[in-house]
Amino acid sequence: MAIFNLKKREIECKIVYYGPGRCGKTTNLEFIFKSYKKQVRGEMVSINTEGDRTLFFDFLPMGLGKIRGCDVRVQLYTVPGQVKYSSTRKLVLRGVDGVVFVADSLEVRREKNMLSLKDLQNNLKEYGKSIFKVPLVMQYNKRDLAEQGIPLMPLEQMEKDLNRQLKVPSFPASAVKGTGVGVTLKECLKLTLKSLQKEFKWAK
Repeated sequence: MAIFNLKKREIECKIVYYGPGRCGKTTNLEFIFKSYKKQVRGEMVSINTEGDRTLFFDFLPMGLGKIRGCDVRVQLYTVPGQVKYSSTRKLVLRGVDGVVFVADSLEVRREKNMLSLKDLQNNLKEYGKSIFKVPLVMQYNKRDLAEQGIPLMPLEQMEKDLNRQLKVPSFPASAVKGTGVGVTLKECLKLTLKSLQKEFKWAK
């Protein structure tokens, strides 16, 4: 749930990058942090868990417009993807306003993607949110690895596995190269803002 700061005339919302371990969530955030320097406020904070990291920083989306005359400030988070960090993942999801699900295109990660999406659904449910109602965007990452002859799943297969019922916007990407990173974030911000506008309609 977004935080309404009347004093600063700001609405602060939270977008979480979710997905299996090593799928490229951190790489997405690092690319955004480097490429959109002007829109970043403060430093990127990294909490290391062994072999995985939770990152977050404040992001000020430009040209997104205001809600009820207030600027929108976004906090971008990643969660540690490894199975053993489920309690950390759940904690980071608390009060989430929008989610980017980063799926790993490697053939060998097919099952991990599906388990991670199920995990997201269950964790949202515990906070009384439905995966079908929360602003959500899919990113099919690591598409560039096809050039190296590494077996990837076809996009149609990934859509069928992960997005058949959800029917949310989805984008192929290479977080390492930055391809598809900006458009994924933009779409998630757009959906989140729409949802917040509905939420704050009553805040006369």
